[in-house]
Amino acid sequence: MAIPLRTEQEIVKLREACKLAADILVMIEPHIKAGVSTGELDRICHDYMVNVQKVIPACLNYHGFPKATCISLNEVVCHGIPSDDKILKNGDILNIDVTVIKDGYYGDNSKMYIVGETNIRSKKLVEVAQEALYVGLRVVKPGIRLKEIGRAVQKYTESQTFSVVREYCGHGIGDQFHSEPQVLHYYADDGGVVLQKGMVFTIEPMINAGKKEVRLMGDGWTVKTKDRSHSAQYEHQIVVTENGCEVMTIREEEEKAGRITRFMENK
Repeated sequence: MAIPLRTEQEIVKLREACKLAADILVMIEPHIKAGVSTGELDRICHDYMVNVQKVIPACLNYHGFPKATCISLNEVVCHGIPSDDKILKNGDILNIDVTVIKDGYYGDNSKMYIVGETNIRSKKLVEVAQEALYVGLRVVKPGIRLKEIGRAVQKYTESQTFSVVREYCGHGIGDQFHSEPQVLHYYADDGGVVLQKGMVFTIEPMINAGKKEVRLMGDGWTVKTKDRSHSAQYEHQIVVTENGCEVMTIREEEEKAGRITRFMENK
């Protein structure tokens, strides 16, 4: 399994792409309210990418995907296709997943949003999904097995009475959208992969309020929970450093909250 180790010059370019990807998730937040369609949110993001940031939306036309962003609403686990028919209402939860290409390098991240006020279970689901990502980040350092990320995420998530989706995972990324390694969010064989400084990948656990099983819809993209329970996901792109990892897509709101830092030193 050939996992690229990125040079300092590459990391500088990746950092720039990641900062732009993170900025989109901040920019779109004020637009998320009841009565707005996911199609409109996608258009706002697309316009911002192309006309303000001067980047390429990586999702658009990727294997035929028709939009610039993935917007996954309520029971949609991932790869939701934005549509003018999907109108946000109070209590909805949604994930917006944004990937940009800047000077040939990719920045990939996602976060959850709540429309107005939601029920206690869905609110907790969103909080647990974010913490599950952070739990994974706190494990990363050179010398550990890749599967330790999945072990930590699964243990935490199931302790909170939620489940981890098995079919979709994090991935290597750099000058390609998807590359090795595959980053599972549950404990499973990792092919013997040991983390090394310079590896770049995403951690992006998908957490269900009900059971872990999912189903692929007829459009070939949209994935929903089989039991129609809500699902939540957060994603960061990281590079393994000497003592931990650098969270390249970190947002200012997260740094201020103090639960993670850009440069994580993991014991």
